[in-house]
Amino acid sequence: MKTEPHILVVDDHRDIRDLVTRYLKRHGFRVSSAADGEQMKKCLRTGIIDLIVLDIMMPGEDGLTLCRNNHQNDGPPVILLTAMAGETDRIVGLEVGADDYLVKPFNPRELLARIRAVLRRSNNVQQNKLPAEHVKGWCFDQWKLFCSGRVLIAADETEQKLSSGEYKVLSALLERANTVLSRDQLLDICHGRDARAFERAIDNQISRLRGKIEHDRNNPLLIQTVWGDGYKLCAEVEVL
Repeated sequence: MKTEPHILVVDDHRDIRDLVTRYLKRHGFRVSSAADGEQMKKCLRTGIIDLIVLDIMMPGEDGLTLCRNNHQNDGPPVILLTAMAGETDRIVGLEVGADDYLVKPFNPRELLARIRAVLRRSNNVQQNKLPAEHVKGWCFDQWKLFCSGRVLIAADETEQKLSSGEYKVLSALLERANTVLSRDQLLDICHGRDARAFERAIDNQISRLRGKIEHDRNNPLLIQTVWGDGYKLCAEVEVL
C-alpha cells in the first residue's frame, strides 16, 4: 500500500496554517502543522516528514535559522514562505538550504505544484544512491576514486586532486554509471535547489574532469555527452 507524502506546515499565523493544511489534505497529502520552531522540532523528532513548508518571519527562531539547522542535519526538503519579495531574501533563503521559495500572498495551487516538484527532485536524487558510509570509493577504467580526500589515483599510482565540485559530479556519475544524467539532475545532486547559479559550472566541471581522466579530452570515451539529454559515464564500475 502506497503511503502518501507527509508535509509539515510551519507558520505562526493560524489562518495560513489551517488553509494550507486543509488544501494539501484535499489533494491527498498527510499533513502536520506547527506554530513555531519548538513545535517543528517536536514533529521532526516524532514523525517521518517528507517536506517542510516553512514561514521565514516567526517569533523565536526565524525560518532562516530553522532552515539552516535542518539542512545541516540532513533534514527533509524545505519550501520557504515569506512576505518579502526581494532578490536578496530569496538568495539568502536558498543559501541556507531551502529547496524552493514562495512569496506571500500565494496561490495554493502554486504551492501544491512546487511541493510536487521538490518531492520529485528529492526522489530522483535519492534513487539508486549508495549510502556514503558504505562506500570507500570506486574503481573504473584505469582509475580509483577515493571518497576520503577526494583523491583520484591512476594505474601508475599518480594522483589527481579534485575540487569539491569535480568530485561531486564524478561521484554522481559513478554511482549511476551507464545512466544518462541531465544537467538538472546533476545540479540537484551536486548543488541542491535552487542551483541555477551553478548551471554553467556543470559543463565546466565536466570539461575539467575530461582533461584529467580521458586519454583524449576532445574525443571523450568515459564521460560522454548524450546530445539533448545530458552526460553518461561509460565504464564498468566497482564499489570499493
